Amino acid sequence: MPESPSSRAPLARSTLIHMGVRIAVIIALTTFFSYLHMFHTLRTEALGQLERHVAERGQREQAIFVLAEDNHVVFKNTLERRFQELTPEEVSSRFERLFVQLPDGSLRTRAEGFDSATMTAVFIPRGVNMDPDMRRLILASYDVVSWFGPAFGTRFTNTYVTLPEGPLILYWPKGSSWCHEAPPDFQITEFGHFPISLPQNNPKRVTSWSGVYEDPLSHKPMTSISTPLDKGGRHVATLSHDVLLEELMARTINDHLPGAYNVIFRHDGEPIAAGQTPLQQPGSSEERAHLRDIIERVRNRPPGETVLELPRHDEYLATAQLEGPGWNFVTVLPESVVTRPALQAARTVLLLGVLSLILELVILYWVLQRQVARPLLTFTQATDRVASGEFHVELDTSRGDELGQLARSFRLMADQVQRREAELRQANEGLEQRVEERTRELKDVHMQLVQTARRAGMAEIATNVLHNVGNVLNSVYTSAQLAKERMVGMRLEHVGRVAHMLQERQSDVGTFLTQDERGRNVIPFLGKLGQNLLDEREELVELLDDVGRYTEHVGDIVKVQQNYARTPRLHEPVQLTELVEDALRINAAGLTRHQVKVARNLEALPPVLTDKHKTLMILVNLVSNAKYAMDGVPPAERLLSVKMERAGTDRVRIEVHDNGMGIAPEMLTRIFQYGFTTRDEGHGFGLHSSALAAQELGGSLTVHSKGPGHGATFTLDLPYVESNG
Repeated sequence: MPESPSSRAPLARSTLIHMGVRIAVIIALTTFFSYLHMFHTLRTEALGQLERHVAERGQREQAIFVLAEDNHVVFKNTLERRFQELTPEEVSSRFERLFVQLPDGSLRTRAEGFDSATMTAVFIPRGVNMDPDMRRLILASYDVVSWFGPAFGTRFTNTYVTLPEGPLILYWPKGSSWCHEAPPDFQITEFGHFPISLPQNNPKRVTSWSGVYEDPLSHKPMTSISTPLDKGGRHVATLSHDVLLEELMARTINDHLPGAYNVIFRHDGEPIAAGQTPLQQPGSSEERAHLRDIIERVRNRPPGETVLELPRHDEYLATAQLEGPGWNFVTVLPESVVTRPALQAARTVLLLGVLSLILELVILYWVLQRQVARPLLTFTQATDRVASGEFHVELDTSRGDELGQLARSFRLMADQVQRREAELRQANEGLEQRVEERTRELKDVHMQLVQTARRAGMAEIATNVLHNVGNVLNSVYTSAQLAKERMVGMRLEHVGRVAHMLQERQSDVGTFLTQDERGRNVIPFLGKLGQNLLDEREELVELLDDVGRYTEHVGDIVKVQQNYARTPRLHEPVQLTELVEDALRINAAGLTRHQVKVARNLEALPPVLTDKHKTLMILVNLVSNAKYAMDGVPPAERLLSVKMERAGTDRVRIEVHDNGMGIAPEMLTRIFQYGFTTRDEGHGFGLHSSALAAQELGGSLTVHSKGPGHGATFTLDLPYVESNG
């Protein structure tokens, strides 16, 4: 007699409840933890990218100002030396030949043969006392401006020297004829570049920068750099450059991170350039107030803090100070740009949760069908077979519910038939087991043969992989050790002490925190402790980021070695400057540990076509070897120099020089041999594999050394094939 639906209801209901609870818990936990992880990760990545962007932009934008100050050091020294070198005879003979006094009383450069685009002009207003020292100083300034003006002109608008008495010596390709057209009483000392060099305005007598003003010819924004020259305690001259700011302002407004904008302002809070706030109209009162809030937040930031929050406007700020004029470069990133990906991720997690729910419901339906409907159908069919005289039935007797009890009853009726079938099944299983064991033995023998063949072909690859990976793992180990030291040094025991103190005074915590001498220090102490733990966490994250980057490079090395057994890797566009920086970054932990200073001289080149990972492997080996070569040098003198330049029209040369122990002449011919090394713990694999890789790239790897104690220079020469992509 078939079972009624009511008899199956308890089993179906129990299964449904158990599965439903498990599905709900899994979906809730998955959604919650996925959202938290996505939000934290995306926010950290966005702020890290913001900080790196501002640091890189600061280095880029301050280059012109640093160059100007470096020029002035050479400019000033040369002018002082030239003033001392000039003899009275030379001054007398050349002064009259170069300059002429006009009827209006002024002295100017002779107009005949004068080329305003290439020559230096001189203007001396009337009334200036032309004593021998004045003539000598004017002639010395004329010579030095003529020497340096054309060279400086590639980056700066003009080069000029202003004397306190009014004479002006000027190289200005677009306006040198001005000296022939100026009124005889014109006073150049009233312009903004000159007062900042006077002793009362510049008591330290250092190079100074003027404010931003408009170029009288191009009507473009510019600033001036001025360096005072004193002799015998008296101000005798001011050396100056004018720097156009049009490109700087254009980059500030147009070149920014997606969704962000840039601001530049002076140390006194005066804006230089500012991009448009996405939510406001340019020039509106709201935008001006917003800009003032940004400037005040940056000016009042704690020392050393580069990433700031601006809660009033829901923004993040990252700032860098431009060396030279001391201007502040700030990138403003709205919080919505940071939170938008997190919200999108949350929606994705929610969608996945819904899909998971649907999938689980399908699974639940399948389980109910399998656990309830199908067993009942099996019992019905078994009843029919027993009724027809067939006693061989297979039912699940391990279940503890009603279906299990019914199955055991059926098995009792067909016990004898099942026993005979069990004996036959055991015989079959024994035969299958013997066949399976024999098959497994044959597979083991085959696998041993395959592995033996592979070992012979992989010996060289394994040797190179171990050496190159070892170089990177040194950096991984150093970063991990530093992270461990940071973790051990965290002051977590102070938290327990404060908790114990509060627990002792649990009955009067309010009085203890406000009136007791120790209690009043608890909250400030917890604030400082929390900030300290946050700082330690940031340092640990940076060290773990380094470990991740080094580990990624290990994978790249393995991929390169795997390609030795396959077809060569296709060349791709590569920025060699970035590749050199990556090699230095991979070895950064070791270089810091060995106290090695790095000097870079990298020519800016377009992308070239080459194998990125083979080139990186060579550079990492060269930097690592140079680091160990300087172990015998005092730490304060260790210097690693990296130089990259064009070598002709079709080659590029990268030189890695160290001032370490050097290489004996008899060793130079063996340095690239397989297994040769000068270090006790070395293996002799790195330079050998690097030389082979250089040949595969169509280039060469060479070494030069003057002998022991004179350092060594390794030169990587590669084909220069520009990328057209």
